[in-house]
Amino acid sequence: MMKKNILPFNWQEAIKDIEIHALGDDLMLFEQAVVPSVLHHPVKVDVTSVVICRKGNTKGTVNLRINETKAPCLIILPQDSILQFKEISDDFSALFIIMSGKFLDSLNLEEKIPLWLSVRETPYIPLTEETLQSLIGYYEMIKNTMRYADNPYLIHIARHLTIAFFYGLGYGFHLKQMKNKEKTISRSKLIFDSFLQQVRTDYKKERGLNYYADRLCLSPKYLSKVILDSSGKSPMDWIREYVIHDAQALLKSTDLTIQQISDELNFPSQSFFGKYFKGAVGMSPKNYRLSD
Repeated sequence: MMKKNILPFNWQEAIKDIEIHALGDDLMLFEQAVVPSVLHHPVKVDVTSVVICRKGNTKGTVNLRINETKAPCLIILPQDSILQFKEISDDFSALFIIMSGKFLDSLNLEEKIPLWLSVRETPYIPLTEETLQSLIGYYEMIKNTMRYADNPYLIHIARHLTIAFFYGLGYGFHLKQMKNKEKTISRSKLIFDSFLQQVRTDYKKERGLNYYADRLCLSPKYLSKVILDSSGKSPMDWIREYVIHDAQALLKSTDLTIQQISDELNFPSQSFFGKYFKGAVGMSPKNYRLSD
């Protein structure tokens, strides 16, 4: 069977023919839906995308989990998310904010805004009409700032406006939690969030329970109990899920060889990677790559 042509996703190519407002490659704003056909297969992107949905709806997956959206809403897709769009309505209308990894790191959002941790698992946030208009206002402020390209403080202004954007969103999320009587975050929730954050950082090179327990200063037994009670899945299940999701995206959205993917994910050999993948997915990496 001939190998299917698997194309990498290229943001610059996708938006080259539409009007954008940009600060180099650090921050880009545009108002046209961009869903290239390559996104019909899982792909991994190297930018963070914020989508303010004004009209319409979408269906697809984010990090290989089913995700359905209905406007008005916000979709936040962190860098290295695995995306796949299956349906997008004809009336879909949205504002897009694309941020490079360097720009996002300069904001320190994960340290400042707990919401940023939550959106990695739940990227879809329904909005009231009032909140939608507020977010559109922030978008317009950032866009207007970009018109003054000779301003030496432009990048600093854009950075602080973007932080304000997320602080405003985070406050709304906080109010929603209060309304749902989630007034305090339990120790178990804090441990669970910290564990997932650590896994996202280290899953390519560390897959042992003891490593994550040591990083969180907990015993392996206690960590296992907390994660299982909080999520219904064991720590090893979570670690395996992150590894497999990344492998699936690399198989579907790049032309890397299976050996190269094995190396990228730090497996000791292609054979070991193949057994690991097949044990989780039920088919070999090669057969998964060729599947529809």
